[in-house]
Amino acid sequence: MINLNSRERKVLTEISSTYYMKPIIKRINSQIKSNSNIKLNWLNVFDYLYEILKDSRSDVEKLLDNRLDKNIIKNKDQARRSIVGNAFSKSIIYIFLINKVHENIPNKIYITSQVSVIPDFDKLTRIKIQDEFQKPDMDIVIYSEDNYQDYILISLKTSLRERAAQTYKWKLLIDIALYSPELRERYGISYSSSKVPIICFATTNFYNEINNPQQRGILKFFDRVFIARQIDHDNQSSIYPLSNLVTFAIENLMNYLQLSLF
Repeated sequence: MINLNSRERKVLTEISSTYYMKPIIKRINSQIKSNSNIKLNWLNVFDYLYEILKDSRSDVEKLLDNRLDKNIIKNKDQARRSIVGNAFSKSIIYIFLINKVHENIPNKIYITSQVSVIPDFDKLTRIKIQDEFQKPDMDIVIYSEDNYQDYILISLKTSLRERAAQTYKWKLLIDIALYSPELRERYGISYSSSKVPIICFATTNFYNEINNPQQRGILKFFDRVFIARQIDHDNQSSIYPLSNLVTFAIENLMNYLQLSLF
């Protein structure tokens, strides 16, 4: 595929062939109308992921029943739990890569859930607390070929309850290591990199928790929060539609600003 390297094409093929992604991808593709602006549609489809994932549940349940009948899986509940998180991540990567195909995203920007492909990622993101190391809690990394030390780390969750708290605690440790000598010395905290990754959070908000005051307080620790549904941004000034992820990545990872994509 044009604009994708061999690794990206392989990832796209793997996602497309994953059994539970097939009905999800079918619904993603159905959002793209042939008689409309294809480039714009592929950006906007990010904001329909809530509906797409929700509407795909019955199809995924049928697939699980079939696999259970054939003894491919032993525990349907366990398989379902695994799918819930993985489907969100794979859907974002799939849509991101297709946007790259349609030239909405520059060639030099990459997305991955496999941090082993990024040089020195582990070394540049771990925080030392005395004799132990803390690593970021995240699901996806977006980075630029221009500078492998520039990262956008994204923690994904269909619910806000647990993962948001885990991720913002890691960001607080970085802030202590860089900006609070007293606390840094007291707790033996050190961070070897001089660059702080951009820390983001994305959710489908399946359980409508985003307006809970306690959850909204946690979200303020992130550099940007995205929601995979259509929202009235005037009433959600600190929360952005997931389609904004593309512009946000370009602005923060490229050596130039590309504010207009069309």
